[in-house]
Formats: sequence, structure tokens, C-alpha cells
Amino acid sequence: MDALYTAVATATHGRGGRAVTSDGKLDVKLAPPVEMGGDGAGTNPEQLFAAGYAACFGSALGLVGRQAKVDVTEAAVTAEVGIGKQGEGFGLQVTLRVELPDTVDQETGRKLVETAHQVCPYSNATRGNIEVDLVIE
Repeated sequence: MDALYTAVATATHGRGGRAVTSDGKLDVKLAPPVEMGGDGAGTNPEQLFAAGYAACFGSALGLVGRQAKVDVTEAAVTAEVGIGKQGEGFGLQVTLRVELPDTVDQETGRKLVETAHQVCPYSNATRGNIEVDLVIE
């Protein structure tokens, strides 16, 4: 693959530190959520992953919508990223909730979401590695 763009970010002090991109456009305090024993006074990797996946999937949906000549510009994607014990370590699970415009019928919407799941780089990176559930609302 020839990369069209490469994002560069550095995190220091793990979940209790800071993450900064090389261009300085993202600079966030990291903190474990209360549910994981932290104080929740910052963002966490799962929130960042959820935001990236939701945005990426939304773009993939827009692409397949344009190809199918179906207007999905008003669609919204919500990514829920869960983390929990898995074997000796930890694992992730994702639910993608896709809210389609009322003008898109159920069958067309399902086909578009399933096609977007094949196109989305995040979906391709996670396929076979973590559970990803697609929910059309």
C-alpha cells in the first residue's frame, strides 16, 4: 500500500499521560475512566478510537452512498467501544450505530451499511480481530 497520508501521534505516560500529534492539532490529557479505577479527568484511548471509527465509517458510508446514488449526507454514526478482560489481557468490542435519513428504505440502508463496512479502513483493520456489531437505527 502506498500511504496517501500518515498521522503521527506520541503518547507519554500511558493512560495517565498526554497524547499529541506531530502537527499539534491534537493535544489531549489522558486519564483512565472511573470504571477502570481512574479519575476520568481526561479522555482515554477508547474514546479516541470511537471518534475515529465513527468518522471514518461515516465517510465510507458517504462514499458508497454516492456510488449508489443514495443521499446519506444526513447520516450519523455512533461508535461504542468497549474494553474488558480477554484471556490474559484485554480486548475491545465495537458497536456501530448508524442512523440513516428517513428517505433511505431499510433494505437499501442495510446494503449501504454492509458495503461501507467492507470499505472502511477501520473496519478492515479490525476485521477478524475484534467483534464489530452493526446496528441500523
